[in-house]
This record gives sequence, structure tokens and C-alpha cells, in this order.
Amino acid sequence: MFSPARKTFRQLWWAPLVCFGLAAALNETDTLQQFEWKTLDWRTRYRAGFQRPPDPRLKLVLFDDDTEENLVAWPAPREWHGQLIELVSAAGARVLTMDIFITSERDPASDKAMADGVAAARSRGLEVVSGAVRSDFPTEAAESSAPVLTQPLTQVEGDTSGFVAAKFAALPIPVLRAVSHYGHVDVPKYGDERVVSSDGIPRTPPLVVKIGDNYFPSLSLATVMRYYDVPAAAVRVRVGDAIYLPTKERTLRIPIDRRGCILLNYRYEALDAESVFPTLGYRALLLGLYAKYVQPDPAAAPPPDLKGSILMVGLFETGNADSTPSPRAEFTPAPLIHLNIINSILTEDYARRVPAWLIWGTALVLGYAGLFALADRSVLTLLGGAVLGAVSYSALCLWGWTMHSWWFELVAPLAGFGALQFVIIGRRVMQEQKAKQEMKGMFGAYLSPAVVNQLIKSGQQPQLGGHTEEITAYFSDIQGYSTFSEKVTAARLVELLNEYLTVCTDIIQEEGGTLDKYIGDAVVAMFGAPIPVKDHAYRACVAALRVQRALGRLREKWTAQGEEWPLTVRQMRSRIGLNTGNAVVGNMGSRTRFNYTMTSDDVNLAARMESGAKSWGAFSMCTEATKIACETHGGDRIVFRPLGRIVVKGRSSAVPIHELTGLKDDVTDRTRECLAVFADGLARYHARDWAGALECFKRSELLEPLRPGVSPGVNANPSLAYIDLVSDCLVNPPPEDWGGVYIMKEK
Repeated sequence: MFSPARKTFRQLWWAPLVCFGLAAALNETDTLQQFEWKTLDWRTRYRAGFQRPPDPRLKLVLFDDDTEENLVAWPAPREWHGQLIELVSAAGARVLTMDIFITSERDPASDKAMADGVAAARSRGLEVVSGAVRSDFPTEAAESSAPVLTQPLTQVEGDTSGFVAAKFAALPIPVLRAVSHYGHVDVPKYGDERVVSSDGIPRTPPLVVKIGDNYFPSLSLATVMRYYDVPAAAVRVRVGDAIYLPTKERTLRIPIDRRGCILLNYRYEALDAESVFPTLGYRALLLGLYAKYVQPDPAAAPPPDLKGSILMVGLFETGNADSTPSPRAEFTPAPLIHLNIINSILTEDYARRVPAWLIWGTALVLGYAGLFALADRSVLTLLGGAVLGAVSYSALCLWGWTMHSWWFELVAPLAGFGALQFVIIGRRVMQEQKAKQEMKGMFGAYLSPAVVNQLIKSGQQPQLGGHTEEITAYFSDIQGYSTFSEKVTAARLVELLNEYLTVCTDIIQEEGGTLDKYIGDAVVAMFGAPIPVKDHAYRACVAALRVQRALGRLREKWTAQGEEWPLTVRQMRSRIGLNTGNAVVGNMGSRTRFNYTMTSDDVNLAARMESGAKSWGAFSMCTEATKIACETHGGDRIVFRPLGRIVVKGRSSAVPIHELTGLKDDVTDRTRECLAVFADGLARYHARDWAGALECFKRSELLEPLRPGVSPGVNANPSLAYIDLVSDCLVNPPPEDWGGVYIMKEK
């Protein structure tokens, strides 16, 4: 039972190992990593519609266009910052973080006013955190001996050589350092720290930076430390593991990598986005708090509730914005990076990268299982399995990130999976191609190539049944076959028929037709099945005209052979009938022996066109349906001659019929004149102008391309047929309600 699977396994044991191994190696390249970041951004944007709101304690305050236009221009006097900070403390806020660099002294009075406001706010319980930035050279503020509240982190364990580092730092001005803490801005945009991806989006911001020989918290970590009132000496940093932050209730564990960085779990945006942090304007907040606590105004709208809040203050105005691209937007306020980190810490909602060994190990196990179970199934089954596998893993990645912030790497595993499927499916395709060639060799001599191809593509054994398809049915028969078959031996007759039928069949198949069957000298074929084509009627008409032309060359060949063939063979003609319409096509017959064929009333009508052509002196005749379909898809490349309307035996409704005169480029001017005179005669015939019609048909007969006594094997033509009809009408006129319809008495 399992021997084919074991054979396949022995042949392809290497495939999962090589495909996933190469994918894992490529995953270390920057190109693939950048693409992986992009897929994570897509997942981040997707989950925005399903995630819970951010921590309600967090609020964003922006110095925006409204503040610039209606309050004060940037840079604002620092006493304004001091007033805002003092008013925020009156509202009961817990921490206010300034994501604004105040690293150089400006106006001593203004600087002192801000520091006084911070000191007053601190006395009310508000902690203020300012921003510091790394520097390659000493700064005046950093060299000051003024007292400093912020202390370095002392419990740092492990190799810190990968930390974001600098020799110096630009710190807040001395009067501000004395009354507030500071943290280092944790979104470096330059350098080789690999904190941001090539598109400028922060990915793994540092929580601890190294300045000289000391370690300091980032702005985000400093904000959380101040919220929980955790001194620097109590913070424990284990490189490659976590930062342990002891609070009164519990010890927070903040995961970091060997560079002291956190994997950014970017969930929330600002205004004009889904799932946002509450965002306040600098001016609106300042005036609202002023109206409540300094000069109470009963008519003023109450300011937002800030009790216990953490406020992040930043700059975001037109032409002067502290901005960065983010996983959810191309242009977003940079303070949102800090707020998302703080939100992760407060809610312990950390992004976690699923271990590589787990992903690749599982991929190998499933790869080998799939190889053993499915490798010998059909290509369609393998393709379905490949799509299902890719979709399932993609869904797992999306679910993991959306529901649990688990980062399953997507690109490289899918690349490895795709490569494995390429190997397995490619092998199966080659096997099936080999089987197709074997099947063609077995059945090609008996069935038409189109039927063989359909049988191969289906992948199923032949069975009874069919389906409805619009086709053009083709019937042909040799004129006077019974007469000349008596004049040649059986062996010579077979030789003659083989040569004739070979020519007919080759032309039919070259034009895309399918041979249905041979019935003695008759050829039955269809155009438009089993492979549907829009221009099947045009193809059938071209095939009919090509067969007539090829038969002309055969007559010349047989004539050149002299008395080797009787006169009836040298003058052999074939009649062809076509009709376009719906038919049931498929395998029909008994349950043990059947044929790919067609059947319907429209197919029978095509047979009537072939047998009825004799009555009209034509050798290629079709219905109006075929003419219309041919002209729809073939234009005017084929010339038709209307022959009137007939009611064939077994039918009650009249059918317009046409002779296939020839290809447009092959029809001579003489023949065109004949058709014009014939059309005039037909119009007079339908108008009951018997004398006028007779005169026209006598003139057109002299111009006919095929005339008795002139063209070999020709006994009549359409003009002669209508001369007989009109002559009969002169003697026995049809009734007044006649309508120009001719009722055929024979099949």
C-alpha cells in the first residue's frame, strides 16, 4: 500500500532539507528581512480594527497648527511649558514627558520660570521627564556641575557591546535637570544600530543606552520608572533577557534583546486613524486648564480628566514636525513610538518573536509528512495542497500577531514551502507528461488528437455522458460513390479512400476540428468541441473550402495517371454540409464500447445540408446560422451565395441556406458578376416575377464557375436548379401565401 510513497520518499528525501535550509539562510539577508518587516506592517494594520483600546492613562499632547496660529509660535517661550506643567499637576496627572529637546540655555528668566513650574508641579506629585540625546562631543549643559535627579542604572548584567552607545550626551539644561528626570530619546534615525529598517520605520528601539561608561534609561523606560516611582538603583538589566522593574504591586519584566532593545509592538496611532491614543492640542489643553484652575469660566468647556494620567508632549505642526514613518502610517508623530512602548509595558502586551528553531523544525516535519502522504497525488491535488498550506500558514501568522502579538516569520518559511512544492509538483508534472506521451502513443492512432488531449487533461477513465456545447457540425460525402466503387477492386478502393480521407482529416484537424467518425466514404466532424473556440463556424467554412480545393488537386493527380483510374474517379466530387447550433457532445455508446460524438436536431440539420446540396447544384452548403457565426468571427473573408429558404424533410420551419462560394481573395470578378445576377434573379423569384427571374438565372448560368460539360464531375449548378424551379412556377404558380419557401421531398 505504501510502496509508491516509500519510493517517492527515497527519491526526494533531500528536498525539504535543502528547500527550507536555503530559505533559512536567505532569511539572514537584509533584502528578505526588509520584506518580512513589510508583511509584519500589513498584519499590524489589519489588527487595528480588532484590538482593544490603549491604556486609558496614556494621552498625547501636540504642539500643533492650532497652537502655532492661535497661541504662540514655535519655539514657545519656556515659561509657557512651565505653566502647562503646573496646570497639569493641578489636574492630578501622574507623569508628563517632554519629547522636546531643551538642551541649550536660552533666556535665563524664561528657563528659570519653566524650572519653577516643574518644581511646583513636582511638589504636587507630578513627575516630569525631559528628553536627552546622544552626542559625539561634550556639551555645555552636560559639563555643568549643577545637581541632577537622574542617576545611571547600576545593575546591568551581561555583554553590553551591542548597546546603542555614545561618548557624550546633550542633556536638559541644568535648572531643568535639577528638578526633573530625563530619558534618552530611544528612536535613533541615523547610524548603524539596526534599530530602524531601511524604510525609516523604528523596529527595535533601545530601552537602555550606554553613555560613556554609564547606562541610562530611554525616554519610555524613564517615564515608566517615574510612574511607578522606581529609583535607578532598583532596576535590574539582564542583557538578552529582560529589564526587571520592581513596583509596589509586582515586578515588571520587560523583554529586551542583546542590544538592550525591545521589539516594538506598534498598535495605536494618533488622529485620523483607527484605534488611537487620545490626542490633545497644546493650546486647547493649556487654555482649558487655565479656565478651570486660574480664572474659572463657567461657560468654558471642561478640560479632559487627567487624574493619574501619563502625558507625552511633542511637536507636530505643518513644516515643523517631529515625525517618523510607522508600521501604520508614512507620516506620524514620533512621540507615538514612546507611547506604544509605554502602553506595552503598562499592559504587559509585548511583541514576541516565535523562535526560529520552532518554525523551521515544524516546517521540516510537515514537509516530510506531506512528501510521504501527497507527493504521488495528481498535480491538481498537489496544487490544492500547496495553496491550502500557504493560506493556512499565512492565516496562522495573521492570527498569532492579531490575537497574541506573536511574530511568526512569514516570508522565508513561505519561500521554502514554495520551493518544496515546486520540486514536488515539478516532479509530478514530468511524470504526467511522460504518461501523456504514453497515452498518446496508445490512443493517437484511433482517436483525434483533441479527444486524446481532453482524455489526458481530465485524468479520468473514459465514461458515458456528455454536455451541451455550441458547435458547427460538418458532414461530407462523395458524389456518386456507389457508381465508381463498382469499377475498382476492393484493394484499389481502400487505397483511394485512404488517400481521400487522409486529405480531408488533415485539413479538418489543421483548422481545429475534431473527427467524429467515418461512415464509408462519409466524413463526420465537429468544430468547437471538445475544446471550445469562438470562431468554430469560420474554421468549419475554411475547412470545407480547403477540402474542395484539395480534392481538385487529387483529381488533377488521378487524371495525370491516365487510365490507371476510371473516369468516375478522375471526376470525383464531394458534397459538404454545415450547420451551427447547440449539440450534446461527449462519450456515447454502450457501457463497454463508446465513441466521442455529437447529437442534436442541429446536427441532423447539418446532415440535411450535405444531402440537400445536390438538389441545388451546390457542393458546399450551410445554414444561415453558420453564415452569421462565420461573419461574426471571420468578417467578410468568406463569400456566401444565398440559395433561398427551404423546409428540410422531418422539419416544419423554413431554414435560409447558402452556398460557400469561396475565400474572398480567391473569388474571380466573373464569379462576383455571376453572384450579383443570381441575387437579382432570386429577388425576382421571391417577388413572383417568373419571367424576369428566368432571364436572370439564364444569364448567371453562363457565368457559373462550375458548369456541366465544362467542369469535371459537374452535372448541375444553382442557376440551373433555379431555372428548373422558375420554369415549373410558370406552369404551376405557387399559392398566394407561398412566401418563397421550397419544401424538400427527400433527405
